[in-house]
Amino acid sequence: MAKVDGPTIEHWRRAPRLTSFAEFFEKTASGETGAPDLAEPKLDMSLLDFDLEAAVFSDTHRRLWGRFDHHYFASIPYRLEEEGRLGSAILAFALRTWARGLSPATIYTLGTGTGCLARTLAALGNGRIKALCCSPTAANRMAFEANRGSDHASFFHGPFFELTGERYATDPDLLSFRDGFDLLLEDTTFQMYDRDRVKQLEFVVPRIRPGGILVQVQKLAHEDLEIYEQRERQKDEVFKSRFFSPGDISSKKDQVLNTMTGLQVDMATTIAALRTFFRYSVLTWNSGNFYTIVSSNSRAALLELVSLMAKPAIPPGYCYERLPFAIVDTDVEPLAPDLAWRCANTMVPFAPKRLAS
Repeated sequence: MAKVDGPTIEHWRRAPRLTSFAEFFEKTASGETGAPDLAEPKLDMSLLDFDLEAAVFSDTHRRLWGRFDHHYFASIPYRLEEEGRLGSAILAFALRTWARGLSPATIYTLGTGTGCLARTLAALGNGRIKALCCSPTAANRMAFEANRGSDHASFFHGPFFELTGERYATDPDLLSFRDGFDLLLEDTTFQMYDRDRVKQLEFVVPRIRPGGILVQVQKLAHEDLEIYEQRERQKDEVFKSRFFSPGDISSKKDQVLNTMTGLQVDMATTIAALRTFFRYSVLTWNSGNFYTIVSSNSRAALLELVSLMAKPAIPPGYCYERLPFAIVDTDVEPLAPDLAWRCANTMVPFAPKRLAS
């Protein structure tokens, strides 16, 4: 495993996530503050074309929410629908990985709060998937332990950079993951520590097994500040206003978002960093300034995961990209020509007649 230098680690220790943001995340995860005060986020299955796989995943997922999840899914437009779409695809991908090797697929969700995604995958995998999540927030660990969902889900209480090769080799709770992960998901975490995406990827990419995949949910800067701000206003004034009062929206912007903006990078910087490590990267989701990006050095694995995704479950007015879109590709074995979503497995009796016809 590649080693990141000591000064970089110390820089991450002094980053906002572990200093100025720590109290915000602790209070939000404990339910003291940050909960939606107008309405609770609720899955819109019509955006998922009443897809059976997404419905099964989302039903289990909702049963495992912790307090932080209420805040999270009310804060990012249609991230809840994307979790059902992405989660069901990851579940199918992991089960195929298990079937090929007849050993549990391993998944690591880096910076996912209460670890709800990891717990859902472990629960539905029923021993065929072992999942790990991490968070430095004590209240997230308490939420994990209170509703673990499966003995095959594990929680590491600490920041991502403390999960070193030595830790995997010696911590009995991590031995299942010492040989790496078939899929690693980073969720809006890097942007709370640093702008140097190469160093951050240098730390986590060696933990991905050959043929494995990195999934990232990222909030990106934009070269045109007015476009960025316009999308932020759409998020705050049109979407978040359904769940949070104006005062709560303003308070979070002052507490967290204004600081975090300085640690975001744009698409060009993101692509340059991914090219350092991967042959292929694909945009699979966009909501305003938020993006899902999947990357791999295996063309077959990346095509398999994308082919297990239904189309993006988001109103067109929030999506500003043509998807799926290869942002890192090769000339010899290009990925782009073969990218395609799967058709929804629509539950006809529950869908409107226009979908059933």
